[in-house]
Amino acid sequence: MKRRAPSSRTPPGQRQLRVGERIRHILAEVLSRGHLTDPVLVNANMITVTAVEIGPDLKHATAYVMPLGGKNAEAVVHALNRASGYFRAEVGHDLDLHSTPKISFRIDNSFENAAHIENLLRQDRVRKDVVAEDDEE
Repeated sequence: MKRRAPSSRTPPGQRQLRVGERIRHILAEVLSRGHLTDPVLVNANMITVTAVEIGPDLKHATAYVMPLGGKNAEAVVHALNRASGYFRAEVGHDLDLHSTPKISFRIDNSFENAAHIENLLRQDRVRKDVVAEDDEE
């Protein structure tokens, strides 16, 4: 059987999606409990876990997070990565897997990207093109 090139990425399988979503729920629950001792995380109002991507071997997971209002996002992500062992232990208690995945945290930039696209679509130059295409149909 021929191996795929490392650069070709296959879409996640059903199991990956299911485990990633379960980890997202567990992380959101742990964050909402408020039992964290790191001062950065204690002072962060609310942290949203928007998505969790997990590798095909289910050993590495990346959680995308955003603090409420996006304030101190870098500091919050750094604090979450410092406490990743705690989160891994909490996920391990609730997840029925042979081994608990290593969790790393990243800032979710999808909100900024969506706002940028929205601003582009509102420009007069783009609106004229969209209206012209609608008139042609």
